[in-house]
Amino acid sequence: MTSSSSTDNARTRNLTLIIAGTLVVIATYLYLVIAQPVELEHSSTGPAGLIAMAGYLVGAVLIAMGSIHRLATNTIAMIPVAIALNIVVGQIVTVLQLPVYLDSIGTVLVSVLAGPAAGVVTGILTNVIWGLTLTPIPLPFAIVQVVIAVLAGYAARLGMFRRIWTAPIVGAVVGVIAAMISAPISAFVFGGATGGGTGALVGMFQAWGQSLLAATTLQGLTSDPLDKLITFTVVALILTALPSRFIQRFPFARQYRVFSKKAPETQA
Repeated sequence: MTSSSSTDNARTRNLTLIIAGTLVVIATYLYLVIAQPVELEHSSTGPAGLIAMAGYLVGAVLIAMGSIHRLATNTIAMIPVAIALNIVVGQIVTVLQLPVYLDSIGTVLVSVLAGPAAGVVTGILTNVIWGLTLTPIPLPFAIVQVVIAVLAGYAARLGMFRRIWTAPIVGAVVGVIAAMISAPISAFVFGGATGGGTGALVGMFQAWGQSLLAATTLQGLTSDPLDKLITFTVVALILTALPSRFIQRFPFARQYRVFSKKAPETQA
């Protein structure tokens, strides 16, 4: 009875953390969209900018704390590799000034193999580590990684990664959702100046007479579907290249048969 009660308490605590983090994120999002604090267009270090930064970061960390206890040992071992993949590829894309991001390949891969909770932890840690070591810009966008991880994990449950052609379709849809979430962050935390080739698109839309929020939204709807289409396609290709025995190590992948190939039978 004691063990069962302890397990129930842990589940309740983790669920509470996830719900609390989600509510903090939603409140921050509504604050940016409804209030549209003008001072954020000029500085992310003002009171409103710090509230927005803290809201997204605290919410994302709470969600990660509630999710990390669900992870198996082999999943935890894979997460650092996925984080490195996200940061290295994302940083290269930023340096090359490309109008995409490609900073969630590791997040999607972990979500597909080990489930949404593992992907959430991977995505949040990616942006926190990246933000604390190289540039603060990724920090508030950690919540976008959460959304990508959850959607990728549920897409895997539905078998969207069993065929190469379905993965990019789902990726494009996820990109539209990600764009709507990230646009207020880009507009009212960084004034649309998030670096890379996407900043040029924001400037172009503003030059055409669009408001800051409209410009960042149009930029997101231009870049994010393409970015996630590429990301989900790359993950689907990686899955086809991974050995079946490796994929079979992950209970989530086995349970939902997220891959098309079967592990070879062991000979007696």
